[in-house]
Amino acid sequence: MLDNFETIQCSKTRGILTIFFNRSKSLNSFTHQMMIELIKAVDYAENDDSVRAIIFTGKGRAFCAGADLSKKGETFDFSKRKDKVNGIAPDEGGLLTLRLFDCKKPLIAAVNGPAVGIGATLQLPMDIRIGSSLARFGFVFSNRGLVPEACSSWFLPRIVGISKALEWCFSGDVFDANQALQAGLIKEITTPEKLMPRAVEIATELTKKSSPVSIALTRQMMWKMLGADHPIEAHKIDSRGIQIRGSSRDGIEGIKSFLEKRPANFIDSVNKDMPDYYPWWKPRNFD
Repeated sequence: MLDNFETIQCSKTRGILTIFFNRSKSLNSFTHQMMIELIKAVDYAENDDSVRAIIFTGKGRAFCAGADLSKKGETFDFSKRKDKVNGIAPDEGGLLTLRLFDCKKPLIAAVNGPAVGIGATLQLPMDIRIGSSLARFGFVFSNRGLVPEACSSWFLPRIVGISKALEWCFSGDVFDANQALQAGLIKEITTPEKLMPRAVEIATELTKKSSPVSIALTRQMMWKMLGADHPIEAHKIDSRGIQIRGSSRDGIEGIKSFLEKRPANFIDSVNKDMPDYYPWWKPRNFD
């Protein structure tokens, strides 16, 4: 399964799946095939209980330099697409970020070089973003006569604030890792050679002592509550989660291991032991 991709490359080591964008000759530019393969890789990781976290990075000197523009002016002309819903062709970057948004595993972006257009926006539903000193970012859509895509008009203001999001999207400027760090787009900057070891270190730190089911639920609780209009919505989900997880095998083990002053041995599976109320949100379409 992990060996059958053309535009990405996957490597699984010690519970961490690393997904490399693997079109280095074109600076890992984004294609329809890449979108399909990325979603398949995420599906694989979610169905494999041995995978605790997923890291995304690029082969060569770029992370992802945006959409493949080899079709020139036809790149974003969707008039001939056959997958329209109520006359609208779904943005493929959005199909990817919506899949990432619903993922049960922690997602980490290790930005090794230029990340422009979809290369910048596909990172936004990831939980942790770090960059090497060579990383560059650009929300360049207005410079191409386009608008932000991949659900970035929802994600970006929530990450860096509305003023900074508009500044970047209005100007279309490409900016360096220091500016990304100052605005909170990335968590930290490393040297190029330390980027992937640091990403692996973060992935390990996030997951080594925690219940996978608790992580999966926590990830969705935090992300989905960003759109709630009152804290009562969080209270409803919190209450259901505490009640169900408190009597689960992991919940009992977590308390017992704490009292016995030993590491916990969590055995619940994200594929078999998610609570009945999950997922509590309903998908929407172009209604």
